Amino acid sequence: MSRVKLSTGFLRMGAGLLCVTMSTAVAYARRPHGAAQAAAVTNPGHVVGAVTAISGSTMSVRTDAGLTYAVAIPAGARLLRVAPGDKDLSNAQKIAASDVGVGDRVLVRLAAGATIPFDATSVIDIPHAAIVAKQREEQMAWQRHGVGGLVKSVDAANGVIVITSGTGAAAKEETLKVTPATVLRRYAPDSVDYARATAAPISAIRPGDQLRALLAPDTAGPDKTVREAVSGSFRNIAGKISSVNAKDQTITLRDLMTKKNVTVHIGPTSQMKKLTDEQAKLIAASTTAPGTPGATHAPMSGGEQGAGAWQRRAAAAPGAAAGTAAGGMRSASAWAARAGGNAAAGDPQQIIRQAAVIQIRDLRKGDAVMLVGTAGDGDVSAITLLVGVEPLLESSASTQNALMAGWSMGSGEDEASSSSQ
Repeated sequence: MSRVKLSTGFLRMGAGLLCVTMSTAVAYARRPHGAAQAAAVTNPGHVVGAVTAISGSTMSVRTDAGLTYAVAIPAGARLLRVAPGDKDLSNAQKIAASDVGVGDRVLVRLAAGATIPFDATSVIDIPHAAIVAKQREEQMAWQRHGVGGLVKSVDAANGVIVITSGTGAAAKEETLKVTPATVLRRYAPDSVDYARATAAPISAIRPGDQLRALLAPDTAGPDKTVREAVSGSFRNIAGKISSVNAKDQTITLRDLMTKKNVTVHIGPTSQMKKLTDEQAKLIAASTTAPGTPGATHAPMSGGEQGAGAWQRRAAAAPGAAAGTAAGGMRSASAWAARAGGNAAAGDPQQIIRQAAVIQIRDLRKGDAVMLVGTAGDGDVSAITLLVGVEPLLESSASTQNALMAGWSMGSGEDEASSSSQ
């Protein structure tokens, strides 16, 4: 039994590690799945998911697909606990039913022929606290050893990917080396949710894609060895709304870059946020180098995210002006003060997650928007849409380019992500 391998579905708890400290169990427990949230009535043999409720010896387990199972734990059931990342049961510890908690991730074997509530023959448990701790550890690794940008070229035969980031004087090019041990994932076509990314070969990566990579800590030289990477093809659009059709759930806007009208479809999974003027200015300031109006840095890659990186950039030019997008604020430290000491003040992804959620009925003709949508030349489906972006679109062209190149990756995370921190 100790050498039994654990399923990848059970072990997949890296969701959101690129951008947020989010427990996969909590995220899936809170994610809306529409009709799929109904209680399951068919015995599938085994269940993998998050514990959402416990009452006596019965617990509710919600799967990654959104189905909820009522599971009874009889006295004879075998209960084991493993650590995040364990591949088998060689280090598993026996636990009691009372040790299982809400938020834990579990793999439950169900008794054959059992009916609701389904009797469990065994439960393998990963505690919620261990998941959170593991994800914080891995998030720090992404912040220290992460890079991101747009794919310039891919040499699949030799495992080489070249990415570019930044603009103007801050533009840079990096060569990434993919090995047989590298974990490569691909975002779903309609999502920037890391939890939905699936395994994909290097041949799936195309020039123009957005890519984030976690480098090996000991990597050296011009070619950087990649431990893990996720990529996707998305379309970034900025413009002003020319019409809103709430009945058809569409909006029409004029793309500022192509000068063409674009029809944007708002679906049930589209996330729409409204930035306050302060939030928009904070995002613009975090992309503008203090003391160098209009200059930009690498666009929000794993290694550039967070208040720490923003504060380090600010420290390079203490007291300097924050640039035209800063709305008259004189330094990055002043921005931090205005943010009330919030440690996430300089992290655009955090600011976006904390922005107010809106519906299509809240959109108006003439509103300026930025959105990330599905790839293609025709109509697009919105993945994430931001309103209240006037301060961003009024900033310099290079700042706009950096924002559009980087803000979309990971910005469509679950609402649960911000509340789990």
